[in-house]
Amino acid sequence: MSVRAISKWRGGIIVGAAAAVLVVAGVGGAHLAAADAPPATGQVTLTATMAVSGTFDGTNRRFVGGGDLGGGGQDEGQDPLFRLADGATLANVIIGAPAADGVHCQGTCTLRNVFWEDVGEDAATFRGSGATVVVDGGGASGAEDKVFQDNRGAGGSVTIRDFEVEDFGKLYRSCGNCSTQARRDVVLSNVTATAPGGVLVGINVNFGDTARLSGITVNGGDIGLCDLFEGNDSGDEPEKVGEGPDGVSCVVS
Repeated sequence: MSVRAISKWRGGIIVGAAAAVLVVAGVGGAHLAAADAPPATGQVTLTATMAVSGTFDGTNRRFVGGGDLGGGGQDEGQDPLFRLADGATLANVIIGAPAADGVHCQGTCTLRNVFWEDVGEDAATFRGSGATVVVDGGGASGAEDKVFQDNRGAGGSVTIRDFEVEDFGKLYRSCGNCSTQARRDVVLSNVTATAPGGVLVGINVNFGDTARLSGITVNGGDIGLCDLFEGNDSGDEPEKVGEGPDGVSCVVS
């Protein structure tokens, strides 16, 4: 079976063999708003990036950017609202608009019950070699391009579980043209995606990237599972070479 034949949704039904392992809600099914965050307990305006080490519990307050962080567009190179040191945890935070460049993880990090109401440049960017990233709960909406941008070096992994996303381009993208490239592995578990949406995962097959998906629910529209790219380290736009699952780089169970 071709890669393309089993990667697209048609009217709420997946085409091909993967139908047996995915739960799909059609257009008429229940709508799960990805960024249905708990009621905000207050609002904080950040005019400079907040550095987090250890654990920061936002107690369900809404954080928005102001001053130099007051942009909410797609411009590259924006500063984040939160910068997490290696080993840090960000929990119970609602990121409103403007969101600047969301969250930057400098190494291993955990994002627990973090909600992005209107994604700015990216919701979160991951960096560091050997970094293990866990996104546990939460949701995001309004991502014109990517939700999670993975720029990590070799080693480690990204796990996204119990997460909801809607109105997005890609949920996860392994950097396709970073100056330093490496194999990156991502696991999606119990993720609900609501149209409009593009694709859940973008990975670079020539660098050995892998994506493992399970418990995926799609509500309405055509949302792909995996886009397969040939990445580079030159900064050029990476070439899309296929779609998945292909049973090797992108596996659904």
